Amino acid sequence: MLDATQYTPRLKAKYKDEIRAALKEEFSYKNDMQIPGLEKIVLNIGAGAEAVKDSKKAKSAADDLTLIAGQQAVITKAKKSIAGFRVREDMPLGAKVTLRADRMYDFLDRLITIALPRVRDFRGLKPSFDGNGNFAMGLKEHIVFPEINFDKVDEVWGMDIIIVTTAKTDAEAKALLKHFNMPFSS
Repeated sequence: MLDATQYTPRLKAKYKDEIRAALKEEFSYKNDMQIPGLEKIVLNIGAGAEAVKDSKKAKSAADDLTLIAGQQAVITKAKKSIAGFRVREDMPLGAKVTLRADRMYDFLDRLITIALPRVRDFRGLKPSFDGNGNFAMGLKEHIVFPEINFDKVDEVWGMDIIIVTTAKTDAEAKALLKHFNMPFSS
């Protein structure tokens, strides 16, 4: 039987053993603390107009996100009322979860090896960096993850994935993610 204290995610071990050395050589870092790494991954599902009509939709999105992340999702609520959209303050609108440490590496491994190859019409990711070394992407369907039973899904949700790194530039962050085998188109 595997002891939980002995478990190390595959990508975390790869980062420690291979990627850190490759990045240090590639960017000529003088100090090991300069080498970029992953800080956190934030997953978000916005239920949108469906949640305005039926508050159970946000709960459904949170349940699906909990299955995908392996950690309890938080239901996001409206900060203020917007009459034109029929949104009231504190109305549930979606769900989010922040992954760190081992769960973050496990999710990234499942995203790269299982979910992204299942995306229809996939031609590689167009880099979408924010200028500070953080990567953001969107999925049109959350059902590409194997944890979701397609027969029991009541609604197909879009999903935002933000990968926050300690990189100072977008080039460093892209190099880090490429070493993790993130499939960029360019």
